[in-house]
Amino acid sequence: TAQAIIDKYHPIIEQNFKDLGIAFDIYHRTSSPLHHETAKEFFTVLNDNGDLEIKETEQYFDEATSIFLADRFIKGTCPNCNYENAFGDQCERCGKSLSPEELINPVSTLSGNAPIKKATKHWYLPLNKHEQFLRDWVLGQHKDDWRANVLGQIKSWVDGGLLPRAVTRDLDWGIKVPVEGADGKVLYVWFDAPIGYISATKQWAINNDRDWKPYWYDAHTQLVHFIGKDNIVFHALIFPIMLKLHGNILPDNVPSNEFMNLEGDKMSTSRGWSIEMDDYINDWIKKDNGGESMADVLRYYLTAIAPETKDSEFTWKGFQDANNSELVSIFGNYVNRTFVLMHKLCGGKVPTFHNDLIDDIDKQLIIDIAATKTKVEALLEGYKFRDAQFEVIDLARKANQYMQRKEPWILAKKIEMPPLYYGDAIKAVHENHNQKLIDNCLHLCLQLTANLAILINPFLPFTAKKMLGMMKVTDKLLDWKNAGSVKLLSVGYSLREPQLLFRKIEDEEIAFQIEKLKQKRMKTESEKLKAESKDQTASSDLTALSIEPSALSIKPEIIFDDFAKIDLRIGTIISAEKVDKADKLLKLEVDLGFEKRTIVSGIALQFKPEDIVGKQVTVVCNLAPRKMRGIESNGMILMAEDKVGKLHFLNPDNKVDQGSSVS
Repeated sequence: TAQAIIDKYHPIIEQNFKDLGIAFDIYHRTSSPLHHETAKEFFTVLNDNGDLEIKETEQYFDEATSIFLADRFIKGTCPNCNYENAFGDQCERCGKSLSPEELINPVSTLSGNAPIKKATKHWYLPLNKHEQFLRDWVLGQHKDDWRANVLGQIKSWVDGGLLPRAVTRDLDWGIKVPVEGADGKVLYVWFDAPIGYISATKQWAINNDRDWKPYWYDAHTQLVHFIGKDNIVFHALIFPIMLKLHGNILPDNVPSNEFMNLEGDKMSTSRGWSIEMDDYINDWIKKDNGGESMADVLRYYLTAIAPETKDSEFTWKGFQDANNSELVSIFGNYVNRTFVLMHKLCGGKVPTFHNDLIDDIDKQLIIDIAATKTKVEALLEGYKFRDAQFEVIDLARKANQYMQRKEPWILAKKIEMPPLYYGDAIKAVHENHNQKLIDNCLHLCLQLTANLAILINPFLPFTAKKMLGMMKVTDKLLDWKNAGSVKLLSVGYSLREPQLLFRKIEDEEIAFQIEKLKQKRMKTESEKLKAESKDQTASSDLTALSIEPSALSIKPEIIFDDFAKIDLRIGTIISAEKVDKADKLLKLEVDLGFEKRTIVSGIALQFKPEDIVGKQVTVVCNLAPRKMRGIESNGMILMAEDKVGKLHFLNPDNKVDQGSSVS
């Protein structure tokens, strides 16, 4: 049952969030009695005020199962991209929001039959009556403080003309419509789900003996929706209309992100192209060489590539680079060096700062610390989390540069090995002066480390906590008001030995994750084919086919003349190099005998450039040129992909002349 599914996954997801350092004041559920009561009251107010319309329309009905079909129970061809397995509410290939009526050749996912249209009565929210409100409020009042992607989507909807939208549906599961004669009808999920924010506030207030009403009626309350691109229409257009009609406050901002893709393709759980939280936690956090720091690595990378203004892409190689090149080499390296040198050169205690020896380099670092707090604060308030995190890492980068310029280890050597011509008196002055310079450097480095703990805490809470342990201070240090100060650690206070904040991620770990992802998609596609096959013999055949990736997606039939248009030749790779800022691409020079060609190929994750020079390959020679990362690619290298996702060159058994035709 739906309730059983909720009861199973609600605690699992809550624990997953906890493992990733994500906590909620209230982690509620719309299946609760309190939410049912709240949603019914909300509907009743709008209905009693005449803000809803009742219409009789025809909707899809499955005669085999005798039920009206929910949007997700209908599949068909997307009118936008011609994807044949689009759902009735959205196409997972192109991302377009749909209605069941827009699908071409719709079928029921329950029976596989074509549904019929059947008359039914429903309540509608007349969005068309509120177009001017949206123009004035969203496109007028918030034209300067809301993200362009949100404004653009709302403008597109309003300019295209809004239509009444059903707030009820024919279904057994859900919140019953609180009107006499509405048997078998429930509130549409898009209508009751955002009301869940109100019911969650009520539950939090009950748990904490507080009044919930100021949060939804007081004009000083800031309501902010952190959502994804496909939820903009609900949170920035439909829900605000509902709130206005109900007498509640309106959202202060809707900082929606765009889509995050995965390894060159759209994420899709139904197609098996996704990374589950459970998998990440088990593979990275709960491993012997994992721990909480690996939760922070994921948090860091997701923030660094957050699709705040345009679509972005998660790649396992990018994940590795962010950890190794930034968290390990910049942030972790700086903190470790500071503590190691403090223990070696200052007796393990915070050294004194000698104001009489402060120089311009010291002054600039102090300015940078204060300025970083100001910048991060403004960026967080403006919902620019990616840039805010960058500023914190940039401060660690500046701190590394500061230490390199000060070179306390060189000063220590000068103390150990003063010039032979120094007398005892001069030697003592020399030692005292150099030690003071060391003290000043490491004093500021330690104060900056304390600042890093505060500044990084919103992004990497486990790392901040580990740094507190090294500094032997309490959580009070993390109060935001402390950031920017260089008087956070007391002179003479002894600190603990350093701990490595992050570990290096090895190539083998990344290769494993990439192969795991590909195998997951193959398994999902195989299971889909089995499920769609009604013939038992065909189903048995698919068991064998499931291990043959080439059989999973046979392309449409073509005639011989179409194939004959392709010019396939044998060539030899004479040079290969990586393409800047492109994890997957190699720039190849291929000798075809009659000419040499530049070809950009997406094989960098599996082949080292030096290993493929001299290899004969099969080339599509008459493919139209295409620019990739600013490089014009003139052809394509043919590859085979096995069942675990490993690539293999297609080449002749014996060496043949360059430019030999393949037929």
